[in-house]
Amino acid sequence: MYTDFLIKIKNARMAEKKVLKTKFTKMDKAIAEILAMVNFVGKIEVKGKSAKKIIEIELDGKRRINGLKFLSRPSLRRYVGYKELRAPKGGRGLLVVSTSKGIMTSIEARKQKVGGQLLFEIW
Repeated sequence: MYTDFLIKIKNARMAEKKVLKTKFTKMDKAIAEILAMVNFVGKIEVKGKSAKKIIEIELDGKRRINGLKFLSRPSLRRYVGYKELRAPKGGRGLLVVSTSKGIMTSIEARKQKVGGQLLFEIW
């Protein structure tokens, strides 16, 4: 699940690791691509074949992960419309949303006028 994936990234950065290798899921790959787009992580590679795929992430991003807040969990899912999406921490953070058009940031979701399930905030 993406919560474990994000905690692994945060812990690897705090331990000053250069590369993180973890199991591949489509959701983790989508989240890693968003984090790479906003410079929280570096280059992303998917290696292996079908059942034994892994994601290899370089942790040399320019931005540090100072905080992480999970907004939805399996027992309590939170959904919002596109008008209610905002940027956390006065625009310095990133809000990630799962929409019908895929996983995207709140800024992209507002532009495409789609709401969805709030996943997490990162700053």
